[in-house]
Amino acid sequence: MSHQDAGVELSNIRARSPHPPEVTPAGSVNGDEKSYRKSLDMVETGPAECLDSQSGRIPSSAVTAGTPASRRLARIQFATLCWTLFLAGWNDGTTGPLLPRIQRVYHVGFAVVSVIFIFNCIGFLTAAATNVWLTDRLGFGKVMVIGSLAQVIGYALEAPAPPFPVFVLGYAVNGFGLGLQDAGANGFVASLKENAATKMGILHAIYGVGALCSPLVATQFAQLQRWSFHYLVSLGVALLNTILLIVVFRFKDQDYCLAEIGQAPTHDESGTDNGSKYKQMFRLRSLHLMAIFILIYVGVEVTLGGWIVTYVINLRGGGPDSGYIASGFFGGLTLGRVGLLWVNQKVGERRAVFIYAIVAIGLELVVWLVPSLIGGAVAVSFVGVLLGPIYPIVMNHAGRVLPPWLLTGSIGWIAGFGQAGSAVLPFMTGAIASRTGIKSLQPLLVSMMGFMVFLWALVPSTPRRIE
Repeated sequence: MSHQDAGVELSNIRARSPHPPEVTPAGSVNGDEKSYRKSLDMVETGPAECLDSQSGRIPSSAVTAGTPASRRLARIQFATLCWTLFLAGWNDGTTGPLLPRIQRVYHVGFAVVSVIFIFNCIGFLTAAATNVWLTDRLGFGKVMVIGSLAQVIGYALEAPAPPFPVFVLGYAVNGFGLGLQDAGANGFVASLKENAATKMGILHAIYGVGALCSPLVATQFAQLQRWSFHYLVSLGVALLNTILLIVVFRFKDQDYCLAEIGQAPTHDESGTDNGSKYKQMFRLRSLHLMAIFILIYVGVEVTLGGWIVTYVINLRGGGPDSGYIASGFFGGLTLGRVGLLWVNQKVGERRAVFIYAIVAIGLELVVWLVPSLIGGAVAVSFVGVLLGPIYPIVMNHAGRVLPPWLLTGSIGWIAGFGQAGSAVLPFMTGAIASRTGIKSLQPLLVSMMGFMVFLWALVPSTPRRIE
């Protein structure tokens, strides 16, 4: 097709629509006058010859949106990311049941054993700070594999129960890998055009499944002589995760992977260097509010799941099977992320966060003030149900209020920064408990949940310009 014919074709496209469209490989249209030059190239060469991030061309294997092949590949990609989040949940659900055993084996108190969470935090913060830089240079697929390999190394360090400094170093390496993958998976799903909110809920429900399963296994290993062999099971899960990420995403970047399922990039980041992205991101007030909110949320979630076993054993007379209470909490988390989707749609996601957080505070007061082992265990499970939907709701909200050209990097920052909460609050709990006892757990959780409500009230409900 000549340039003249292509120009006529584009003129016809313009004439049929009041808003000049951009023709994409997926067959969709998007009104962006800046993209007509891309459209011209696509009319000349066809969808299979469009640009990708590496060589300037979209893969010849790209498929048309809506075909059985594209839908099947999209399901495979989503299932792979779900397995990655399963591993993240497995990792977060592991520590709680093993904490009493770790204290006995290494002869450390609450404050020293909490160094585990600090090293985990170092890994998360490193991932949050470097995620955008690494992704821009290496691409989504390579960064995900680097993250998964870091978790393999972390579990390999922990499995033989090495000296305590080496053991906690494994948590730092693990945290770095988990932070990279969490950011990448959330950013990828948030970029999907079809059913992104539902898929985000399912993705984090699978996280809950992982966190539900790991305490069931860790509780058994905590009673064995070779207690640290639980990390060999974790190592197996991590190796499978690495294999899946390599086979499915093949070290390709996000735009390439989206093109393969028939979805063209929704924004043009060409000409925007890495420093400019960081500057724009960090001028967004809403980004910082959501990052701090997620930090507190994840901290509450992991602190409750991690320290509730110790709390029940010390203050409620629980036995060795108390580790199953952590499974009850994470099981509730899983159920809430799927079962409350209809409530989110009915009352509105923003209002739902206020309702869930306030009711969860009431139930946490029951755990604190009612000296009942069974009642506390049931209340903890319901707290999990109510806290469950909040994380995916925040990620969906980020997709609505943040600039689309900064969305992937911003969600990566929120997820990575938020994961630091899984270290900061549990460490604070251990440090305070070393002075006042584990009874300090519930007052800390209630105050942090109240702070969550305050922060959510400050988060904008509509898109804002870059401040």
